[in-house]
Amino acid sequence: MPTLLITGANRGLGLEFVKHYAAAGWRVHACARHPEAPELTAVAGDVRRHELEATDWGGIAALAQSLRGEAIDLLLANAGIAGQAAGDLGTIDPDVWAQTFQTNALAPVKLAEAFVEHVASSKLRLMIAITSRLGSISLNDGGGRYAYNASKSALNMGWKSLSVDLKARGITCVVLHPGWVSTNMGGAQAPVTPPQSVAGMTKVIAGVKAADSGRFFNFDGEALTY
Repeated sequence: MPTLLITGANRGLGLEFVKHYAAAGWRVHACARHPEAPELTAVAGDVRRHELEATDWGGIAALAQSLRGEAIDLLLANAGIAGQAAGDLGTIDPDVWAQTFQTNALAPVKLAEAFVEHVASSKLRLMIAITSRLGSISLNDGGGRYAYNASKSALNMGWKSLSVDLKARGITCVVLHPGWVSTNMGGAQAPVTPPQSVAGMTKVIAGVKAADSGRFFNFDGEALTY
């Protein structure tokens, strides 16, 4: 039985990932600030819920210790925030930048650091981070959203470094753009639904090979540039 550990599991994309992998027979460690959320507790299957704030470094370490000896086939760093209060030029808030970077860029790398032994001992040995096309420097033709975009660029760089440093251990590290999704963050006007996004991303994940480590993919499998 393969095992998934995912953050931000109680709503949006995280919840859809939990539903998908639990239905496929995986053991799922679902981490969320509110693991008692009705939508999450209603998911059938081997779902083990853990209370975890993405930027609680002590909590991450404690969870890794409590799961010591358990192989994690797929580590999925999904939790993130919009950081929109930082806005455009004229409304940039340093505190919002700091919070956005801690959640979107640092927290996923700290999660990977804490669980590297768990992933290394698994069969699949996959680390996936949910990023955004808005974090691509080469594709930035819209400007704005400074804190969010920069935080996702930083996440991409962190995950690329992981792919280099963990290559010798056979761990594959990939970042995925979920599309513009109709979640609380994406808004109701977004053209892609969470089930559509996750259906695409799980297909990409299932096809990832060791040679793909360090790459950046769209939810439909298109290769994106950093």
